[in-house]
Amino acid sequence: METTLRGVGVSHGVAIGEVRHMGTAVLEPPAKQIPAEEAEREQARARRAVEAVAADLMARGNLAGGEAQAVLEAQAMMAQDPELIADVERRIAVGSTAERAVYDAFASYRALLAGAGEYLAGRVADLDDVRNRIVARLLGVPMPGVPDSDEPYILIARDLAPADTALLDPTLVLGFVTEEGGPTSHSAILARALGVPAIVALHGAGELGEGTEIAIDGSSGEVFVDPSAEKRAALEADAAARKAALSASSGPGATSDGHTVPLLANIGGPGDVAAAVEAGAEGVGLFRTEFLFLDDSARAPSEEKQTAAYRQVLEAFPQGRVVVRVLDAGADKPLEFLTPADEPNPALGVRGLRSLLDHPDVLRTQLTALARAAEGLPVHLEVMAPMVADRADAKAFADACREAGLHAKFGAMVEIPSAALRARSVLQEVEFLSLGTNDLAQYTFAADRQVGAVSRLQDPWQPALLDLVAMAAEAGRAEGKSCGVCGEAASDPLLACVLTGLGVTSLSMGAASIPYVRTTLAKYTLAQCERAAAAARATESADEARAAAQAVLSGE
Repeated sequence: METTLRGVGVSHGVAIGEVRHMGTAVLEPPAKQIPAEEAEREQARARRAVEAVAADLMARGNLAGGEAQAVLEAQAMMAQDPELIADVERRIAVGSTAERAVYDAFASYRALLAGAGEYLAGRVADLDDVRNRIVARLLGVPMPGVPDSDEPYILIARDLAPADTALLDPTLVLGFVTEEGGPTSHSAILARALGVPAIVALHGAGELGEGTEIAIDGSSGEVFVDPSAEKRAALEADAAARKAALSASSGPGATSDGHTVPLLANIGGPGDVAAAVEAGAEGVGLFRTEFLFLDDSARAPSEEKQTAAYRQVLEAFPQGRVVVRVLDAGADKPLEFLTPADEPNPALGVRGLRSLLDHPDVLRTQLTALARAAEGLPVHLEVMAPMVADRADAKAFADACREAGLHAKFGAMVEIPSAALRARSVLQEVEFLSLGTNDLAQYTFAADRQVGAVSRLQDPWQPALLDLVAMAAEAGRAEGKSCGVCGEAASDPLLACVLTGLGVTSLSMGAASIPYVRTTLAKYTLAQCERAAAAARATESADEARAAAQAVLSGE
């Protein structure tokens, strides 16, 4: 009998197939004591396992490229955390086996983070995955990962670690569903980059029987268990119609009455450029530069290395707009040479621009490299700072850009509510704003973007978040300056129409979402988008906002 479940749709598309569950390693090794004379050997075993897992994660990152590479390299750094390794060796010294010491050390670290409410608590899936891989290696059991199958399937998991998501084979994995995670979790972001339909935060997903046939709609978040022939036919027809519309879609982003809304791509490095160009991106709205700095957490990359990487991206969009975000370090992206090691809550501490202003030489080198990379190119280079809180932050960044001789537009990301509330003040110092809706939602609702339990507060349809977007866009309009969105909210086609109606001047997203947004935006006039935006803001919840906007745009 057909039943319908609902989670949070995070990656567009429809998939129909049989359930396969993610395999897991043996999580808890036996607790047994070892003689003192074996401690040194066990410590060496632990170190070898850690290094092997870190090397494997780095290799997976190199294969995946782009955003996935930066995520996996950060995971490799997590595996090699000196404090964790020291804790493992202490536990072995008092009698634990290598595998038990790893298990207990990671459990202690996990509990400490969760109890302290730190931002890194949101990386629990990443941390557990690293632990499982090390323990599995020490026990000699298969690594956790996707199941072996010769036939395509829909993957079900409690959560998906980046190492698994990054290397999913779309020819076999038709889509995936997780019990945990949120719309801006690593697995959700990577799913969109892969173009794989995905649903997260579906409670009870683990109870779906192996081999059960299901259909998933990554746009609505619906899962149809044992779908009827009629439901299958309807979903397949909708998917075919959507695919045909996407294939026919091309050209600049615009509403049906000609109001232009440039559609740009979010990229994590040169490896993401080809997909962005193929999707018809009109430029880059968010070039995350962290990938360069994660190669070596002990020191910043040279000016020459940075220049070469930046130029590779700039050359791909000779007449387009490329918006570069300077290094956003701290919180879940700690760097030894830049970020404090003992902050009680890194997400609310020295992160982003704050870190760079504390280390002006790092900022100066990056800005100089960007200036050199753009020399002789007709590209429209724009550079923005992450985590700008007020006008003083904006001025400090603009001054640093001028001192570095950077001939580009200087901008500020709006990720902190204060920057949205005082957007006109910030715009006295910079030339554009870019809304990072992922972090803006996190800070507005005090809801960690990686924690599925608070996913309703991470929903970009929340009316309070739409109010902040509207405030920033109105400030841009009043000052005659642009205000774009580069957060994951822009990848939702319906929400893209609402954002346009709020006054946003450009939308930037993962390359796979661009055709969906372009096609949907072209169906409606600017006036319809404005009415949908007003209807959404007049509601009291994310679900109500989404329904209200849909009703307006469908003419109900």
